Amino acid sequence: MTQTIIVADDHPLFRAALKQAVSQAVPDAETVEVDSIKALQASVDSHPDADLVLLDLNMPGAHGFSGLVFMRGQYPGLPVVVVSGSEQLQVMRRSIDYGASGFIPKSAPLPIITEAIRAVLEGDVWLPEGVADKLERMHADTTDFSEKLASLTPQQFRVLGMLAEGLLNKQIAYDLEVSEATIKAHITAVFRKLGVRNRTQAVIAIQQMEIDPSDQSLSGS
Repeated sequence: MTQTIIVADDHPLFRAALKQAVSQAVPDAETVEVDSIKALQASVDSHPDADLVLLDLNMPGAHGFSGLVFMRGQYPGLPVVVVSGSEQLQVMRRSIDYGASGFIPKSAPLPIITEAIRAVLEGDVWLPEGVADKLERMHADTTDFSEKLASLTPQQFRVLGMLAEGLLNKQIAYDLEVSEATIKAHITAVFRKLGVRNRTQAVIAIQQMEIDPSDQSLSGS
């Protein structure tokens, strides 16, 4: 049976590189390309039997790890591999803690990316050489908030992302093609699930998912 692999990255050139790696790892695979979290959700819904998602952390609609946490909460049976320009050890650790099946640095050469895709499709968790031992010595970094975030429905997650971007209710309603009353209901549900009381608290909460630029790099000790 043909395997389906979703490549989620907002940079066309890197999507092309990932698509090439997929074609080498699984020559007969169907590759689906998306460039935002919204498009990723639609793609997963239209390909319910997808075998793997290659996910860039920094895409439109995502705040750091929020896209990964959401995917693992909504589609727990679908393996997700983070493909990131960051090579920070803490970013790798958090990716695995939040349920990623692997972490591929964007600087990795094509043969390594191909090897990683094959390994995850075979059921392994893939990390760059020498990283696993370092990560085991680091403190696990899952949070109660990540579990709350994973409980949001796709539409609630979209609304939260728009709140974090500073959009007003009427702007969110227009973009999602629903009424303002519907948006208010979504926001009330989001606040309840996240345990916050207002927009400011919700935005501060989702900032927990951002990537800390001061985290230790792969080349660090």
